[in-house]
Amino acid sequence: MKDPDFIPLEGFIDYSEPEMRERSSTFLNNIKRRRTVRDFSSEPIPNEVIQNCILAAGSAPSGANMQPWHFVAVKSSEIKQQIREGAEIEEREFYTRRASEEWLDALSHLGTDEHKPFLETAPWLIVVFAQKHTVDPDGSKRKHYYMSESVGIACGMLITALHNAGLATLTHTPSPMKFLNEILDRPVHEKPYMIIVAGKPAEGVCVPNISKKSLDEISTIL
Repeated sequence: MKDPDFIPLEGFIDYSEPEMRERSSTFLNNIKRRRTVRDFSSEPIPNEVIQNCILAAGSAPSGANMQPWHFVAVKSSEIKQQIREGAEIEEREFYTRRASEEWLDALSHLGTDEHKPFLETAPWLIVVFAQKHTVDPDGSKRKHYYMSESVGIACGMLITALHNAGLATLTHTPSPMKFLNEILDRPVHEKPYMIIVAGKPAEGVCVPNISKKSLDEISTIL
């Protein structure tokens, strides 16, 4: 077992109470503007923007600092087409055979179906893989702890970073997603976790008329 190696904390800013209130309020108002969209503009987005957002996601906390994730950012039209074709095969099965009536009823107000044109239209698809373990150069394996929780946190930070950069997003999880390993040439110990579609919204796009739960409904302060 290795001895802990600690360094002084750098970068932390000790804001005053008024500054904390202002910053928390400003962030809340900004993040409340985030909406999931399903119609995207094909306007290109610079590589640097996506790379910065992925680096922000990569700064997420993780179990034992194992960082059990890999992000594949796809802008190739050919690869996006392959992903759409693979996803729509699974989605047709879902909507016609796999999903229960209760599940389909829960989705009905969102207007979703097996057709996923956004997988080709949007300038970027970020496919997030969760790594079950690390494979060291000598071939040995090191287990990752709290993999799902860690990757979920990173995905949330990625969505927030993309929103902060001025991009709209959509989380897409066709099931199963093993076809993504083949298309993107990822190893078998990586599990496709989520596709995050990113870009600017299409002109005149509409979103479902839904609301979020109130503070009283989602929290308890003791």
